[in-house]
Amino acid sequence: MRNLAAILLLLTACATTTPDPVADRLEHSPRHNEWIQIQRDSRTIHAYVAYPQVSAKAPAVIVIHENRGLTDWERSVADKLAESGFIAIAPDLLSGMGPSGGRASDFPSQDAAREAIGKLPPDQVLADLNRVGDYVKSLPAASGELSVGGFCWGGGKTWALANSRRDLSGAYVFYGTGPQDESGVTNITAPVFGFYGGSDARVNATIPKTEELMRAAGKRFEPVIYDGAGHAFMRLGMQPDANEANRKAHDQAWVRWISLLRTH
Repeated sequence: MRNLAAILLLLTACATTTPDPVADRLEHSPRHNEWIQIQRDSRTIHAYVAYPQVSAKAPAVIVIHENRGLTDWERSVADKLAESGFIAIAPDLLSGMGPSGGRASDFPSQDAAREAIGKLPPDQVLADLNRVGDYVKSLPAASGELSVGGFCWGGGKTWALANSRRDLSGAYVFYGTGPQDESGVTNITAPVFGFYGGSDARVNATIPKTEELMRAAGKRFEPVIYDGAGHAFMRLGMQPDANEANRKAHDQAWVRWISLLRTH
């Protein structure tokens, strides 16, 4: 009887295991998603592209990953954008920088990937992002409209790309630190929309200066702070064990992002 009870307990635990929403989305997506390689001079940039199921050409969105390199979560974001009608491309900016010239997935831990991210030359990152933008705009299925959204470290790089390209229709910064001097906003032409957690003081401390710089330069910057949400609420808020503030911020921010993408 003890053995039977143990077996029943094990079966019950297995049956009630909460599925991973990221893995489930990637495994069962009906859309055409693929890994590609983009050449930039001597560099090979690995990227993940998700295509919408639409009859007309679609606008494109660059998705810039967090400071741990490209993970399944960013790939799931790309697929969710494709579900809403956009071509989404998520480049791995650690391409060629991993062990033995590998990429983000080749690092032994996320902490090792974070350390490598901190050593990336800013000029290399910006050149890679510009090359990715040129690539996705040129796809036969693309309409030519391009925007960018980034998370954490990628949010900061979203500001840099917005200050580099004049063909962006919008820039979407998720809890990324903004420019703190005039040179970081001078060339921005696209509207910038910010998404911030109310309990993320480190990042939020940079918002007033960024607002001041953008206002002085006559640029459009619209930050929204989601009460109670922490850093990385877009990733954490979709998890089954998400706290209420992160879950609510994730849901509201996603609706706002898609609405803005469709109107800019």
